[in-house]
Parts: sequence; structure tokens; C-alpha cells
Amino acid sequence: MLNITSFGTASGLPTLLIAHGLFGSARNWGAIARRMADDRRVVAVDMRNHGESFRAETNSYQDLANDLAEVISAENAAVDVIGHSMGGKASMLLALMHPDQVNRLIVGDISPVKYSHTQGHLTRAMRELDLDGITSRGEADRRLALRVDDPGVRAFLLQSLDLKEQYPRWRLNLEVLEREMPQIMGWPVIDSEYAGPVLMLAGGLSDYVKTEHRAEIKRLFPNAKFAKIPGAGHWLHADKPREFEATLRSFFN
Repeated sequence: MLNITSFGTASGLPTLLIAHGLFGSARNWGAIARRMADDRRVVAVDMRNHGESFRAETNSYQDLANDLAEVISAENAAVDVIGHSMGGKASMLLALMHPDQVNRLIVGDISPVKYSHTQGHLTRAMRELDLDGITSRGEADRRLALRVDDPGVRAFLLQSLDLKEQYPRWRLNLEVLEREMPQIMGWPVIDSEYAGPVLMLAGGLSDYVKTEHRAEIKRLFPNAKFAKIPGAGHWLHADKPREFEATLRSFFN
């Protein structure tokens, strides 16, 4: 089963499950998870091939959705779900495949469509980063800057670099993620719907959720509603954490 980090205690409210995006981990969501755990149990997962979860040869959305379903089965009750980016697609497929396991769903800045871009250049940049002699995140950042211009993206990626071991290592299965990138950027063909409450929550500065995606979203999720967080980009929970938290509380409570 996936590695999980839990916060809070069970209450009258459903457990909240958090599924992170590509190159992320449960630790990226620690602040949000702790704040949301003031009145319920919160479970943040490391997705397969990420963080401290198991390594596998595939990273399809069917795999990811079934992994999440296994975590929910261990909770012995349906849960509320937040999924961001890759985790958002996995959460959408979870709701479509296992609707009885999902009470309410928030999808963070992603649509159920195939995207034309790739993140393969980032997997290559991380794989080819010379880790020899790196003892600080600052030194790692200077080296990674030769391949990745955006300091915000570098800071996010370097959260998955473990410097506590004798030898630095990535907490990511980069070889598999690079090979499976077409699957991660894609979306499986599925002919079903989830009729429960869904909030498609986009960053106001992001272009991942487009107007032309709405027809497909409504086909799969007929009760979906749409909202944006002004001033937030793709990592909307990190860009505008207070506004993000307020939206979560409003929707789930």
C-alpha cells in the first residue's frame, strides 16, 4: 500500500485524502493537511514512484486510482478527496471507477484530458544532476539552475532531494516517470460518470483548465462546479494557501 502520513483524529466528518501531483509528495501538503486536521482525520499519500512509497514499473492512472482505492478501503468508509495535477487525474479516475468511495472531490488545476506538453525535460535534468559532493540544497540549486531556469520550479523539485543519507538521492523513480510521461500527460478513455459533488479548482494564472475542457468535464462529472483562485498559478495550494484552505472548508463542510 502507499506510504501515508496522517494528521488529526477521526470525527463526525469524513476523512480527507490528499493526492499530490507529479514530482511531489505528502510532505508538500503538510501545512494544509495539519490545518485541515483541526476537526477531522487527514491522510496525505506518497503516490507510487514518489516519496517513500513503493517503486513500480508502471505509473498509469488506472494504477494510481487503484492505489488510492486501496488506501480508502483501509479507512473502512468513504472519504473526501483533494487531488492536485497528476493526483487530480488519479482522483478523478478513482471517483469514476469507485464512486462509492468518494463523498466529495476537489480537483486542483487539471482537466480530464490529454495535454500536449511534457515534463520529460525535468526528469532528465534531475537524472543528470551531478549529486557528487552535494551537502546543501543551495549547492544543489546552483547545479540544477544550469538546466532549469525557473527558481520556483527548482525549489519544488529539490524538495524531493534527500540530503540526509550518506549519499544524496532523489525520492523519485525518475527512470520510470520519464518512460511513463506520455501516460502521465494523457488521460484514459472511460465511459462512465461520477454524480457526486466535484469542484474543479483552478489557479487564476494557470492555463491547465481551459474553457474548451468543460464539455468533457461535465460529461464525466455532471454536478461539477468551477472556481478559480486569483493570483495563483498551477501550484495554487502553495501560491495562495489561505485562500486554498478557505475554499476547501467551504466545499467540504
